[in-house]
Amino acid sequence: MKAYLILEDGTIFEGTHIGAVREVVSEIVFNTSMAGYLEVLTDPSYAGQAVCMTYPLIGNYGICREDMESKRAWPDGLIVRELSRIPSNFRCDLTIQDFLAEQDIPGIAGIDTRALTRILREKGTMNGMLTTVEYRGEQLRELLPRLHAYTTGKVVEKVTCAAPYALPASHTLADNGPLSGSASFDRVAYAKGEREKRPSLVRELNGLGLKVALMDFGAKDNIARSLAARGCEVTVYPALTGAEEILSSGADGVMLSNGPGDPKECTSIIRELRKLYASDMPIFAICLGHQLMALATGADTYKMKYGHRGGNHPVKDLSTGRVYISSQNHGYVVDAEHLDPAVAVPAFVNVNDGTNEGLAYTGKNIFTVQFHPEACCGPQDSGYLFDRFIGMMRKEVCL
Repeated sequence: MKAYLILEDGTIFEGTHIGAVREVVSEIVFNTSMAGYLEVLTDPSYAGQAVCMTYPLIGNYGICREDMESKRAWPDGLIVRELSRIPSNFRCDLTIQDFLAEQDIPGIAGIDTRALTRILREKGTMNGMLTTVEYRGEQLRELLPRLHAYTTGKVVEKVTCAAPYALPASHTLADNGPLSGSASFDRVAYAKGEREKRPSLVRELNGLGLKVALMDFGAKDNIARSLAARGCEVTVYPALTGAEEILSSGADGVMLSNGPGDPKECTSIIRELRKLYASDMPIFAICLGHQLMALATGADTYKMKYGHRGGNHPVKDLSTGRVYISSQNHGYVVDAEHLDPAVAVPAFVNVNDGTNEGLAYTGKNIFTVQFHPEACCGPQDSGYLFDRFIGMMRKEVCL
């Protein structure tokens, strides 16, 4: 079946229909990752967007549900050059075509994704429609204003969890077996003893006994897993949870997650984050959480021309000069040119375009990053940021 991608500037791409059979209007963005399409599809930050994968062959290792970053897929659509219909992977549960149909996601294959990416880079991110209907002439002219008017809206409320839930500490010791899960087991005493006997386990055990409140603005599952793997007990809260509930929960620190949409739309969340900022609670924020904390403390954000989406973005830690290759997914960025240094200073910068990638808050145990230290796109060397957060909660690190 033929399918069409119609951009708001009138450009039309013709290809082959994949996935669910339905028409959808969305913001069209591109992702430069060479692998990880399932993680892209199940990242809540893509809610309200249709994703063009720049790598030409998608689906060659199929779908492994164990690798999903949330319980369902979130993008409005998928755009690929070639869809592999016969996956080769012993872990494969189903084909990407079957997954798209199951998740009710329409898509298009067989178009020149390089040409589409160049259009988005030169003209900026724009809206478009995925459809199996051929719009021409007057029909097309009437459609274009509808495409231009589309906005993602308040998508954080769409992707957040409905109620709080707990993720227990899940760390295991390779040579001692899993930590006991019995109610009588003293995790803190065990951790102290193991740390004294084996200093090499400081990193692995450094979160035992700590409780983290994770604000779910569209959190990828691996954020909570990264904390639980370090021994933290994580409770995930809906995005609209009040600051008072978080502060009275007994948490040792607060994690602000990634998420979709324009951060300035999250007005009620920003008000609650001001209260968290005014407390002495250690806070670590990723992606949308980074932007929301900046807005809560008087900084500004703006929409980028085409954003950063992919697993190959270099960022520099300004405190050490070291560069990390990071995974990113954002279309908005904090305006670092007009920061109040009495509130926050830049901590990371994007090596490619100089945009802000993180902030350290002056006189506060708060730091935030635009990229994803929990992602597994390659060396996991930026995972040290979770250890820094744990050090803040233990009062071993003061920013």
